[in-house]
Amino acid sequence: MKLTITRQESNSRGQLLLRTFFGWLYIVIPHYVVLLFVAIWYGILDFFKFWVVLFTGKIPQSTYEFQKKVWQWEVRLIAVLLNMRDGYPAIGPGGSDPDATVEFENPESVKRGLVLVRALFGWLYVGIPHGFLLVFVQIGVGFSVFISWWAILFTGKFPEGMFNFIVRYCRWSLRVALYMTYYSDDYPPFNGKE
Repeated sequence: MKLTITRQESNSRGQLLLRTFFGWLYIVIPHYVVLLFVAIWYGILDFFKFWVVLFTGKIPQSTYEFQKKVWQWEVRLIAVLLNMRDGYPAIGPGGSDPDATVEFENPESVKRGLVLVRALFGWLYVGIPHGFLLVFVQIGVGFSVFISWWAILFTGKFPEGMFNFIVRYCRWSLRVALYMTYYSDDYPPFNGKE
């Protein structure tokens, strides 16, 4: 899995202020209205994907392509909402942004026994330890976003250390999600390193 969000040389103060005061109107509402309907289809596909993987050990290619595009959309949206990227993120799974991407492969085969273990006990051995630690990291992300907002306002730049910290958080969260949705059989590490 490779998650990449490219740090800009400089950020627009005007776009920062526009997102802060009106982003809920022109970014959040349109994206989340469409995302709601896409999430319903995503959930239906996930239900069928579970049974297909359980019996065949393979993820259907069409399901993989759709779900990958949805995750790419979410990465684009998060990058803009956290002020890591300027511009307007493309709405829908069909959009793209070469500076905010996620890449992962459709596995050749998935361990079918592990599918049942994840479905029944994933909350216990993945959700609790990773979720517990990610909550604290997310608090740090919140502080980083707040401080970086002021840094962008006064300097026009997102502090590099904070930027990298947020990217590592996103990478860690995504690895957990990929494991729980059968795209990886490798237990996710407790970090967001590349």
